[in-house]
Amino acid sequence: MKYTNTIEIALPRERVVQLLSDPAHLPSWLRGLVVHEPLDGAHGAVGTRSRVVLRSGKQTMEATETVTRREPADLHDIPSGAVVHFEREIVGGGMWNAARDRLTETGRGATLWESESEYRFDNPLMRLTGGLMRRAFHRQSQQHMEDFKAFAEEGKDVRDATR
Repeated sequence: MKYTNTIEIALPRERVVQLLSDPAHLPSWLRGLVVHEPLDGAHGAVGTRSRVVLRSGKQTMEATETVTRREPADLHDIPSGAVVHFEREIVGGGMWNAARDRLTETGRGATLWESESEYRFDNPLMRLTGGLMRRAFHRQSQQHMEDFKAFAEEGKDVRDATR
């Protein structure tokens, strides 16, 4: 299963990149995040594996995330017109997921965030469930992007809505 989400954020690309790449901000916009901790490597660096735990209602999912691409490696003084790439693979709970994010300048002091998601499931039941829930996966990805936008532009924290 593959799908793409896009959103425009009313901030310069370099600011968006700094906010997205800072692990201290993850709980502010990544709804349901319980834990995101590197097992080896430095957060965000290519090859780094991290333990990720997400909770949705009464369900908890644990997975291992591996950073597969980060370009440019140095996220300071990014050349104008360059596309920033963040890519990772997440494995857990009978599923494999690749997320490929691209951030580009729009020319209006804003940033276009395009996120391509690909899922594969280990067994027939998971494949069936994934196929039936395709729209839910797509909506959840869009919700994460909208939560990030609200955090970046307005300082809204998703944890405030659940308290």
